[in-house]
Amino acid sequence: MITTAGAVPVIVDFKDKAHPEIVQFYGNVTHCYKYIPAVAADLPEQAIENLKKNNKIAYIELDYEVSTLEETATWGITRIGAPLVHTNGNKGAGINVAIIDTGINYNHPDLHDNYKGGYDFVNDDIDPLDDNGHGTHCAGIIAAADNNIGVIGVAPEANIYSLKTVNSTGSGSISDLIAAIEWAIETRKDADTSNDIQIISMSLASKSGVTALEAACSKAYDSGILLIAAAGNDGNIEGKGDSVVYPAAYSSVIAVAAIDSLNKRASFSSTGPAVELAAPGVNILSISYQDGLTSLNGTSMACPHVAGTAALVLAANPSFTNDKVRDRLAQTATDLGTPGRDKLYGYGLVNAEAAASARTL
Repeated sequence: MITTAGAVPVIVDFKDKAHPEIVQFYGNVTHCYKYIPAVAADLPEQAIENLKKNNKIAYIELDYEVSTLEETATWGITRIGAPLVHTNGNKGAGINVAIIDTGINYNHPDLHDNYKGGYDFVNDDIDPLDDNGHGTHCAGIIAAADNNIGVIGVAPEANIYSLKTVNSTGSGSISDLIAAIEWAIETRKDADTSNDIQIISMSLASKSGVTALEAACSKAYDSGILLIAAAGNDGNIEGKGDSVVYPAAYSSVIAVAAIDSLNKRASFSSTGPAVELAAPGVNILSISYQDGLTSLNGTSMACPHVAGTAALVLAANPSFTNDKVRDRLAQTATDLGTPGRDKLYGYGLVNAEAAASARTL
């Protein structure tokens, strides 16, 4: 509230009519109102005390800050330029994204309208409700609705599907992961193409590769699905070594590393030649599966930034294949670190504004 020279912004209300000359004697009048007997001014504190004794003045109130009633555009989606894409009318409408994780709290007002179904492979039923929170947080980064509450997702009008393969304690099996990938492939065999899964987001990992999982990822990619996964949180401060986990390490999957708000690799972010893109992954605010918002760190948070961006690209370019979307994400990324692709950032920071342009590169 304090302005230059120790002045305080206030609104001075008069009993009858405004007398700006009285206030001007003590400080700077910034507004003289037409329809109310009041002026706005910047006044020293002692002047305020003196003016309160003037019998022409009714009261003096602080000039409080006001703000718009809208959701938070978190630093992550702002950094990748997603809000700029939204202003051009592209919010990812009609694009189907499967989130393979701990489930989704589909009852949350930020996700309810975007949720289109899924399956719980942990409990073998059709109710993939989140009982951990991780999946809901990732879902919020991808597609939290533009509804004046909470946060906004990268693609707030994308359709989201929940494929629950991780239990309440954060553990899951590769066998369930493979089953979930096959579920996504199966949608593309249905005559109703509106249900086709176009993007799979996987913020989960195994340190061991399994031939069947690699084959399932390749099959999904060959069917036209774009697969995106967290590179892993096994990096070291020096950024040395090859620590990218599976399924991100497979050639059919986009491996996403994490950066902080300074565009530097998060110290935990895995490194290696498989890293393809980087995205925000430190202090990322998103939806809590119970109530409110929560902030988390990890390449798990970076992955959905890229998945949401891919949805924006497809919405802008409906004819794009998964190969074309992948190329667009790489070509438009903001280069970080060593020029060109490197093992810390891949091609660089995903750039939603550039990638979602309909312009041919």
